[in-house]
Amino acid sequence: MNSVVARRQREYMARLLVHVEGETEETFVNEILAPHLRQHGFDRVSARLIGNARQRNRRGGIRGWDAVRKDILNHLREDAGCLATTMVDYYALPQSGAGAWPGRSAANRLPFDQKAQTVETAMAQDIASAMGDAFDPARFVPYVIMHEFEGLLFSDCDRFSVGVGRPELAPQLHAIRNNFATPEEINDSPQTCPSQRIKTLIPDYEKPLMGTLAMLEIGLPAIRQQCMFFRRWLERLESWTGK
Repeated sequence: MNSVVARRQREYMARLLVHVEGETEETFVNEILAPHLRQHGFDRVSARLIGNARQRNRRGGIRGWDAVRKDILNHLREDAGCLATTMVDYYALPQSGAGAWPGRSAANRLPFDQKAQTVETAMAQDIASAMGDAFDPARFVPYVIMHEFEGLLFSDCDRFSVGVGRPELAPQLHAIRNNFATPEEINDSPQTCPSQRIKTLIPDYEKPLMGTLAMLEIGLPAIRQQCMFFRRWLERLESWTGK
């Protein structure tokens, strides 16, 4: 790492706020990600549900970019010594209208390996522009999950099945996983997205509870090994403090 960049990063208090879209991601950050990143020099790691998610009457969709953007900007301005990131599903991001997320529509026309980066780059540019010339753009590290959180659970199908209390489903989970090069490529149509595939096997699947139990069973090492985009994000966070 460039010594100037490393020194600048260490000037911050290593506080990380992860803007998430649901309670499962919130638990993942607080129970799994935070303990790991504290070992890499972070003083505090916490999650915040974007757009007052707990107060929304309508579930099943992320807020528009205008509302999420406001949350991120407010946080960056209120705490000048923090790092901010996101953990949101590519599949759910609005693509049109006033709430469209930057780069999301354009990403539809691109190969798989360019989709997440296109959205993340556009998000970073929009936040940096809104913050002004004095803002250090390295303080915002957007992450878009391909294609959604449930895809990460296919990083270890045996542990996934144990985590949700259905070990007998391991062969079916493996069969889904083996159709794709990586868990992040499990496709994103309404009929074949990861969450729909899981619900087909487990009709009573409850994401906040069962998704959390599965993730706790699977752990970070398996996910970072299997999921390239997740690994890239995690490595950026790990290197932040220069430890």
